[in-house]
Amino acid sequence: MNGRPMLCRQEELGSLFLFEKLAPDQLARLCREGRVEEFAPGPVYEEGEAATCFYVLLEGTLVLSRRIGNYDVETNRSSSRGVYAGAFQAYLGDRLRQVYNNSLRVLEPTRFFVLPAETFAAIMREWFPMAVHLLEGLFFGVKSTQEAVGQRERLLALGSLSAGLTHELNNPAAAAVRATSALRERVAGMRHKLGVIAARPYQRDTLETLIDIQERTAERVAKATALSPLEAADREDALCDWFDDHGIGDGWQLAPTFVQAGLDTDWLDQVTAAVDDDTLEGAVRWLNYTVETELLMNEIEESTTRVSALVAAAKQYSQLDRAPYQVTDVHELLDSTLLMVSAKIGPRITVVKEYDRSLPKIPAYPGELNQVWTNLIDNAVSAMNSTDTGGTLTVRTTRDGDHLLVEFRDTGPGVPAEIRDRVFDPFFTTKPVGEGTGLGLDISWRIIVNKHHGDLRFDSVPGDTRFQVRLPLASADPRSPQEPS
Repeated sequence: MNGRPMLCRQEELGSLFLFEKLAPDQLARLCREGRVEEFAPGPVYEEGEAATCFYVLLEGTLVLSRRIGNYDVETNRSSSRGVYAGAFQAYLGDRLRQVYNNSLRVLEPTRFFVLPAETFAAIMREWFPMAVHLLEGLFFGVKSTQEAVGQRERLLALGSLSAGLTHELNNPAAAAVRATSALRERVAGMRHKLGVIAARPYQRDTLETLIDIQERTAERVAKATALSPLEAADREDALCDWFDDHGIGDGWQLAPTFVQAGLDTDWLDQVTAAVDDDTLEGAVRWLNYTVETELLMNEIEESTTRVSALVAAAKQYSQLDRAPYQVTDVHELLDSTLLMVSAKIGPRITVVKEYDRSLPKIPAYPGELNQVWTNLIDNAVSAMNSTDTGGTLTVRTTRDGDHLLVEFRDTGPGVPAEIRDRVFDPFFTTKPVGEGTGLGLDISWRIIVNKHHGDLRFDSVPGDTRFQVRLPLASADPRSPQEPS
């Protein structure tokens, strides 16, 4: 937006703190290559537009704002002569994308000294070469440090997740190995019992009945439901009595397996009816091998399924085979992250999911959202682990207007009032030395606000801290998101 041209006076420029040390010929150059303009109330420039001018306030009131999601958040309001805005980083040239990083509007007729960005950059390099070198070093040094430490933050998170994933994979893998070894022994025992049975003079119909009972036993194992400890103990007692009554020794060793398989005395009575007393014990022990074999195969299946689920969660978390920007289900991302960090969460913390499954998929960068979830969960877990009692982590999703809200609520001690204004600052951390870089929330804020055009905020009192992420339901990215296959 262009203002109304006005006279540029050297004495007026020289009265500003920015220019008070300049010589008359320098002030004359500013007036010659710049201009004074008066702007009516309204916008002067918009965030994201090409940064073409450097603005210095001469008279009036300006307001600076940043775009957060669908809202313009005011960051500064001033009537102080000499405050500046616009292309003040033009001296960095094409090493930095030169766009306005905020929006400028005026509340009343306001005069600015306006200097073209190219002129501002040339004057800076010509008049203040040492200062420019220092500013360049400071700007790119801080940027490089943030990127390096940000990379370290990601590597630390990856190392922690890898350790947790290794631990989680080891448990079902070890269980599968143990069950496979035991299964080998049971199958060998079953072959032996089958040989014993075959050596006995069984009638054909008796063998057919035993085979039928074996098949139905296997089906019953597959459908068995868990009993309460009291119910299981009562059933074990009844089975032990049945074994004693029928002269089968060491019944107390057989009873727990039969109970786990969902078998009872009525089931054993069917076996009794199928064989004579001399061969009953052999038949029962043969069926016991059948039960143990089925239970071990169930354990192997559960263990390998768990391994597959963990690998799928790791794949979902890392998004290695997905487009970086796509339509995604936030709940799948949350679940994969919670599974990946489950070892770090530990037994002292209870996780509660309050998902609104009716929420639609949203366009997003899923790999980076997983990084945000990891950072927020890690902070919540650290806060609760600092107490003696652990706590509860509640992950909630709901609709908030045209945004999807993801809330992480913990029952930790809360964020102290004196540091609440600093929690999103780069390198600020309350964790002990070596446990945090202070970039977790800064990175999270930039991912949510800058990349997803969403909002990240928090509210905290002792026992109730809530970090809330709001993500647009509609795409704000000019590229078309890809639907995952």
